[in-house]
Amino acid sequence: MLPDDLRAALDQALARHSPQELARSVARLTERYRGGATGATGEAAHIRGQADVAAYAAYRMPATYEAAALAMRHAAARVPGFAPVSQLDAGGGTGAAIWAAGATWPSLRQVTVIERDPQIIDLGRRLARTAQAPGVRGTAWRQAAVGSGLDRPRADLATMSYALGEFAERDRADVVRWLARDAAMVLVVEPGTPAGYATIAAAREVLLAEGLSVVAPCPHDRACPIEPGRDWCHFSVRLPRTSLHRQVKAGTLSFEDEKFAYVAATARPAPAPAADRVLRHPQKRKGVVSLRLCTDADGIRDVLVSKRQGELYRRARDVGWGDAWEATGEAAGEATREAAGEAAGEAARPAADPG
Repeated sequence: MLPDDLRAALDQALARHSPQELARSVARLTERYRGGATGATGEAAHIRGQADVAAYAAYRMPATYEAAALAMRHAAARVPGFAPVSQLDAGGGTGAAIWAAGATWPSLRQVTVIERDPQIIDLGRRLARTAQAPGVRGTAWRQAAVGSGLDRPRADLATMSYALGEFAERDRADVVRWLARDAAMVLVVEPGTPAGYATIAAAREVLLAEGLSVVAPCPHDRACPIEPGRDWCHFSVRLPRTSLHRQVKAGTLSFEDEKFAYVAATARPAPAPAADRVLRHPQKRKGVVSLRLCTDADGIRDVLVSKRQGELYRRARDVGWGDAWEATGEAAGEATREAAGEAAGEAARPAADPG
């Protein structure tokens, strides 16, 4: 869930506008986005007035925060000694990623957001002033268009959320190299779609070529074992909606699921080999749990954990999509014939969104 200080600040900002006004702005923004470029390269053309900015924050900030926060927690778990003092958030919008980073790494003190739209900066600055985290509260907001030729502050942590895919494909590698320059850790988040995953996969290759080591979600630095066109690597986080958010989004459910793809890489010495990563919602049947894993040694692997395996089974019952999975010895398991058969059958079928 959003931290209390951000939720209160966002609700206060939205309260300046009626729910009907915000809902109309959301509808207009959605239509404009469908008609052209968005995000780092085109967002400013679609934001027209304070109501649009507030609607944009209401529509996207909670989901962006939750996706970035989950990715950051996974990265922090892999590099427990990482305590960044400075952060650069490129194409940062109203600052969801700096709030997520402040909650993950309380050591942050010097934070810079680069955003091209002055109205978005104004709202982001007003929200950040209410933050309990000193780094978020003292954020420097810089109006500029992100690009490989832009000068940038040195930062321990460099982040980009839902912005890289809005650049022309030919420019993305240069933007990733620019983002990674002198950074100890880089984290990029994109939508959990096949196109978003393709953007992340390409960014991952650039980061590896620059000498960084992947820390999450992948348990290795080798080529991604997922076959393009048949599947894509993405994760999901569930977030609650307030009554106002339901009105703004014309939704009836009290929650929404944000699907996202991400990569986190470090310029520090490579950490110890990672645990496997759960790539799908675990399939639970009576007495068994089926896990699809990305592994360090065997690529994509399907494992069936039975009730007979005691503690391992209890852990499998609690593990979630996107979590790390670590087990040793025979109990870690060699996939049973049933699991192997399921894996073969799944590989023969077209991929579907597991969410």
